[in-house]
Amino acid sequence: MEFKRICVYCGSNSGANPAYETVAEQMGTVLAKRGIELVYGGGRVGLMGTVANATLAAGGNVIGIIPESLMAKEVAHQGLKDLRVVASMHERKAMMVDLADAFIAMPGGFGTLEEFCEVLTWAQLGLHRKPHGLLNVEGFYDGFLTFLDHAVTEKFIRSVHRELVITDKDPERLLDLLAHAKLPNLDKWIDREQT
Repeated sequence: MEFKRICVYCGSNSGANPAYETVAEQMGTVLAKRGIELVYGGGRVGLMGTVANATLAAGGNVIGIIPESLMAKEVAHQGLKDLRVVASMHERKAMMVDLADAFIAMPGGFGTLEEFCEVLTWAQLGLHRKPHGLLNVEGFYDGFLTFLDHAVTEKFIRSVHRELVITDKDPERLLDLLAHAKLPNLDKWIDREQT
């Protein structure tokens, strides 16, 4: 699978560990070198700004999408040729999904996890067939992955849906895994006998 654009979700802060910023720089550079456009939340601060700046510095294209209400909070990146200001978070998320061929979550907080889980749920429901990756820097997502496995054990998530989450700690390898992902034909709903 070849990607024209990848949506990256990540923090509007840089986090406590310098490795997060380092890997954000690597991600932006790798996207640009592979000719993949970055779609992201449009901010110039935190990991959002780092991945965008690295993509631009390596000669890549960046599409930022930011709601009017976050223009000041996330400090919109004015260095983008393509900064789209939208009316709401719902419009932002829908546009990101429409533009992207795949999704990656780097370290971040509530917003990062919420946006990643939403597109994952949309795939579970069969609304799109695009791969999803977690860039698990320094084990940042280990607890979340343990939760997903627990939810499978407790029969809240089916194994086939758990397999939608592709994980690696290296941007290059994660992109390769996403490019070669075999997406299953998904059916969210299960028969009563399976419960």
